Amino acid sequence: MKKLLLFAAIFCLFAGIAKSQDKEAILKVLHTQEQAWNDGDVDRFMEGYLKSDSLMFVGGGGPTYGYETVKANYKKNYPGKSGMGKLTFTIKKVDLICGDTAFVMGAFHLKRDQDEPKGHFTLIFKKFNDGWKIVSDHSSSGSMN
Repeated sequence: MKKLLLFAAIFCLFAGIAKSQDKEAILKVLHTQEQAWNDGDVDRFMEGYLKSDSLMFVGGGGPTYGYETVKANYKKNYPGKSGMGKLTFTIKKVDLICGDTAFVMGAFHLKRDQDEPKGHFTLIFKKFNDGWKIVSDHSSSGSMN
């Protein structure tokens, strides 16, 4: 019985370490995206997303699908570094749903010369051989009171 309890304790310790490492890796993806955006680099920002036709982005206009479509929309709606402004993420929750899937909820604030859009987002991350990637992004701006 003591061996079983020791094994369970060691297993939980390693599972906790792995969970912590996964959360750190996800936060690193988001930090890298924030830096890329603030450098005016949409291509580097998009490296946080899964390069697939199944990538889903849900915004005010409803869902759109596909990595190239999402990238083209970012480039169209945020032209150049001045159109992109300075992005700040505030991460409120990172939950590992299972070993290779995570849910992230946070807020964004975009500071530009002409305005300061802000809102919230929910992301679904999946873990692949090359790391954690966003497979679903639901972003909304404005406030609901």
